[in-house]
Amino acid sequence: MAGHSQFKNIMHRKGKQDAVRSKLFSKLAREITVSAKLGLPDPAMNPRLRAAILAARAENMPKDNIERAIKKASGGEGENYEEIRYEGYGPGGVAVIVEAMTDNRNRTASDVRSYFTKSGGNLAETGAVSFMFDRVGYVAFAASVASADDMLEAAIDAGADDVVSGEESHEVYCEQGALNEVSKALEEKFGEPTASKLVWKPQNTIAVDDETGEKLMRLIGTLEEHDDVQNVFANFEISDSLLAKLSA
Repeated sequence: MAGHSQFKNIMHRKGKQDAVRSKLFSKLAREITVSAKLGLPDPAMNPRLRAAILAARAENMPKDNIERAIKKASGGEGENYEEIRYEGYGPGGVAVIVEAMTDNRNRTASDVRSYFTKSGGNLAETGAVSFMFDRVGYVAFAASVASADDMLEAAIDAGADDVVSGEESHEVYCEQGALNEVSKALEEKFGEPTASKLVWKPQNTIAVDDETGEKLMRLIGTLEEHDDVQNVFANFEISDSLLAKLSA
């Protein structure tokens, strides 16, 4: 299993258990507001806003919160957030990409740098590791909506490039410019996806030992808990035994 899928699933389950919901909702609201500001406040005409709303719904964010975040943008309210990408190396030389949205670039950069340093890694220049990833569209569905074969057939028909099906989900990948089209086609067939967004997909993954894997998971967890961090991607995979331990 690819590193992206592995730690995403672990963090998702962990988040359901012990993350503060208000922090998650504030990050989702921030993405909705920024998306609505950058384009039209209508999700039917704004693919990024539509993806942000889907992500919020997948986390059971109240409808009122979603509408309030959109109105904030329409009324010109709220802080002006800057989107920044940080790139670096975590324990074991694993490549890590951090996407942040901040109203204080110096604060965020300082915090992210300290997290990398404390983990035994280091922050690098923008572009230092992103060449090892592909920027692609990502659409996810619960495994229960279709068989692996049916999802693969529908995804290919919709214009997708690849599907990874597992026990819990189907993950559909496509060219970034095709995300809205692919997402809408699959939604018509299987219902609303649990995610529809652009991601950094590693071209290859590095297998790490359990000690390094635990350090990496701690780094990713710390990054994801930061208020300004929206997404974290890395190019590693861990053993089934560590996966089971971390998922428990």
